Order: sequence, then C-alpha cells, then structure tokens
Amino acid sequence: MKNSSTCGYRFVAAACLIAAAVRPALAADCTILPAAPDQYQVVKGDTLWDISTKFLATPWCWPEVWGMNKDEIKNPHWIYPGQTIYLDREHKRLSLNKPGSADGTLGADGLKTFKLSPQLRTEGLGRDAVAAIPTGVIEPFLSQPQIVEDEDMKAAPRIAATQEGHLYLGKDDKAFVKGDLKGGTSFQVYRPGKPLVDPVTRQVVAHEAFYLGTVKLVQEAKGKADVHTFSVASSKQEMGVGDLLVPAPPTPMRNYVPHQPERQVEARVLGIYGGMDAGAQNAVVSLNRGALDGLDIGAVLQLYHAGKAVPDGGGDKGWFNLGSPKVHLPDEEYGRVFIFRVFKKVSYGLVMQVRAPVQVGDAARSPE
Repeated sequence: MKNSSTCGYRFVAAACLIAAAVRPALAADCTILPAAPDQYQVVKGDTLWDISTKFLATPWCWPEVWGMNKDEIKNPHWIYPGQTIYLDREHKRLSLNKPGSADGTLGADGLKTFKLSPQLRTEGLGRDAVAAIPTGVIEPFLSQPQIVEDEDMKAAPRIAATQEGHLYLGKDDKAFVKGDLKGGTSFQVYRPGKPLVDPVTRQVVAHEAFYLGTVKLVQEAKGKADVHTFSVASSKQEMGVGDLLVPAPPTPMRNYVPHQPERQVEARVLGIYGGMDAGAQNAVVSLNRGALDGLDIGAVLQLYHAGKAVPDGGGDKGWFNLGSPKVHLPDEEYGRVFIFRVFKKVSYGLVMQVRAPVQVGDAARSPE
C-alpha cells in the first residue's frame, strides 16, 4: 500500500502510519492479550516494545497488527507522546483512529481499509518520537565500534608512527597512518581486544574493539611519503602505534520496529558485553549471525538454553547406575533478544524479557 506524497519525508509524524486495516485474521502466534486495554495514551519514556507488550502476546507482531508492509517496517512513521492508540477488538488491529470513527474505503476483496490523514511535524525531526527500545543502553553501540569483523580488521588502516617525542597521542596530536583510506577523511580509532569464537565452528569471527577516539585527515600520502597525516580530533583513551582505524559510521537508524526475521535464523550468543559470563535484562550480546544470514535491525529472536542430557531413570539399570542410557531434554526458551545493529556476519542484540540469565553459547532462533 502507498502513503501520500507528504509521507515521503522523514519528519512526518506517526499519523502517517497505516491505521488498522481490516484484513484476514492474525497468525496463530499474533494474539491480542485478553486483558489488553481498549486504548492507551502514549507517554514520554514509552518504547514500542513497552507499548506492544500491553496489547500483544508477542511484540514481533507489531507490524502485522498495524498492517505494515516490508518498506514500512524498515522506515516506519513515528508515534509521539500524547497520541492515543486504539485497539479494534473486532478486527484485531491497532490504530491511531478510534474504531468506528472513519468510514474507510472498500477494497477489491470486499474488506475495508482505514488510513489516517498525514500530519506534518517538523520540530525536533522525530527526536521526541517513541523509540523501539531503550536508547540509553545501546547508544554507545550505535555510534562507536565495539565489535570488528576479522576481514575488516585485516584491511583496516593503522597508525604506523606518532608525532616525534610522543609515545601516545592526545587531542590535536599528529598521527601517521598507513593503509587504504578508500576516500575517507574522518575515522574512529580502536584497539582489537578479545577474539569472539563461533560456538559451532570454533573459528574466530570477530574481535571486541576498544574505542579510543577520532582522527581527521590532514594530508594524504604523496611524493616519497608512505603515510597519511592525521590529527586527533577527540580522545577517550590514549592511542598509539598499531591502533586501527574504521570509517566513522553514518547516523544510526533509530526508527525501527520489532518484527520477525525475513527467514529462519539459527544463531548463538558469541559474547556478553563487559566480558561477563552471564547477562540479565538489558544486557548487550553479540551473535554469530548477521546480514548475510537474514538479520536486520529490529528483528526479534527467542533465546534458548540447550537441553541437558540426563540419565534415563526409566531404564532397567535404574536412575543412579552410571551405565544408564541418556535422554536429551528439549531446549528451554527463556527470553528474547532485539537486534539493533547488524554487520555482515555478526550482530548486536539487547536482551529483553528474560526469565533466566543469558549465557555465551545459548541459542537464538527465529520465533516459532
């Protein structure tokens, strides 16, 4: 379905969002909670995840109950504090339109579709809009390198020498960089850390990255010079010879909605940020799957502890006999992870709604 031309601008308010279209019944796992309210007024501090859990048994069904298509999932219109979300119980849809307040239009299939009129909202350019998940937790992971994939690390420019007399560099110091800049002029500097090993293949797929600061190009290598001259623009930690450069990322995308991955994903937890062995609600984890595996920003996966192998107590040899055959218990689903940054082979996720600690090696799968 198409939006009006006004909705082509990113600062259009949530009123551009497709309201509840009267369509066939929801999928079996996209059920409305029995105790869901008839309406809810959005308040400051809400997230789409919070709001969806007031109405839905599964937050990844948010796009379906709004009738959003694939493009709208990737570039949704915004919802703001003060707006009211209505539940159309008859058609199991959410809308910014009160049920029965619009006549709707009759489609070729004989079903009515309702659509709100667009409203222009230029102030703040969406900064006051409701975020998908708590942004304070994930902000550093959106703007700074915390994970670097191996192939990118091997090709990264590196600091080959420092300003004379300087062992480490601080703000405004000069750094001499060797490597292909690929036309870039602004870079972040990082130091490789702990390798992240795929629990399945046992191969290193990425490294943790310690963010050190930023540098800007002063002069590219020319003549007999082998290195480019950079100036340190900002310094969080001291940087020096051997530290690596990565292009400064584009402005991170924040307007995303929870949804199922486009295809079946089987992932494992590579690591828990901070070097922890276990993580709780709002922990940031890295997964061994990325864009090449069908993950995108906003995808939701279910977390599982691997089922244990225990002695078969019903066998002839008895429960306590060491020779008893083993039976494998089913994997235990205990929470969800929301993908908020995606690389080619790895991704970051925020742990949501867990009933037990998340551990390295745990499975993360597409919702069943």
